[in-house]
Amino acid sequence: MHRDHEIGVVVPAYNEEGFVGDVVLGMPDYVDRIYVVDDQSTDSTWDEILNAAESDASYRTPERAVTTLMDGGQIEERSIVHERIGRVVPIRHLENRGAGGAIKTGYLLALADRVDIVVTVDGDGQMDLDQMSRLLDPIVEGRVDYAKGNRIRSVDPHNRMPTFRFVGNSILTFLTRIASGYWTIMDPQNGYTAISRDALEAVTVEEMYEYYGYCNDLLVKLSVRDMRVGDVTMVPIYGDEQSTIKYTEYIPKVSGMLFRNFLWRLKMNHLVGRTHPLAISYITGALTSAIATVAGLWSAFTRMRSDERSFGRGLSSLLLFVVGWLLVLLGIVLDRRHNEQREVRVDD
Repeated sequence: MHRDHEIGVVVPAYNEEGFVGDVVLGMPDYVDRIYVVDDQSTDSTWDEILNAAESDASYRTPERAVTTLMDGGQIEERSIVHERIGRVVPIRHLENRGAGGAIKTGYLLALADRVDIVVTVDGDGQMDLDQMSRLLDPIVEGRVDYAKGNRIRSVDPHNRMPTFRFVGNSILTFLTRIASGYWTIMDPQNGYTAISRDALEAVTVEEMYEYYGYCNDLLVKLSVRDMRVGDVTMVPIYGDEQSTIKYTEYIPKVSGMLFRNFLWRLKMNHLVGRTHPLAISYITGALTSAIATVAGLWSAFTRMRSDERSFGRGLSSLLLFVVGWLLVLLGIVLDRRHNEQREVRVDD
């Protein structure tokens, strides 16, 4: 336990042979339960998980007898839960479900076990386990409901994010800010997180996105439930591991999910019951900009046909486009003010 709170850690693992065992064995002593999810790996990840669990249990005092509970359906449908070995619960997916799917399975088990705080740690060894308490403390102290790592603020020149990751991360950071309304959050793809049981129960884990954008999706769900979120500066550890993310597929797919989530957040938080001015600004600005764009393209086409009125239409379209984007910017300003009390500067 950590400060009288039971701690569970979910470790998603797909082809993490050579890494996941060290992650399991490196878990701090205060961690009560480790849910390691093998997402149908094709290497020796499963055997490494079992061996690490046996090694971890061999030098620990036997725990009280606690059996992992089932939720009545979904866990059994998606995975096989191995008999607990010490504090480790090995889980094997029946089919590959992606990083988000592995996290989802671990979350469901942690909820069934009534764990107080659930941490997520990737199985590739890129996360400093000695820093875990920095994610836990803001939750224990009641300052936030969800704490996440932030690699962008790291000043260690030897562990900076590779350029291609930084560019993709920056794009998705901006899109996630729009979708979630957490305008000061950085590095939303960071998988080193901690969440309280109350927050986890509130976000409907069963409906969580199962692709790599699960972190981004979760932030939107937390926003709709008015949860407090905080960034914690973390130095990443980049080694010999290979990323399985295909960014040409990842960014478009996650961007589409974030757009749908943005519309859902506007509906749930700002349109249902009482319409908030920020929703009006966003919607009116987006529609105005879209109309202006169509009109501008039509003006350009008619000008190619020497239509003398096309210049006036083009100028009107430009002015309308500017007005539309000013309304969108107004929506952003109102959105930031509306959500600022739910964004906590944990590092201060």
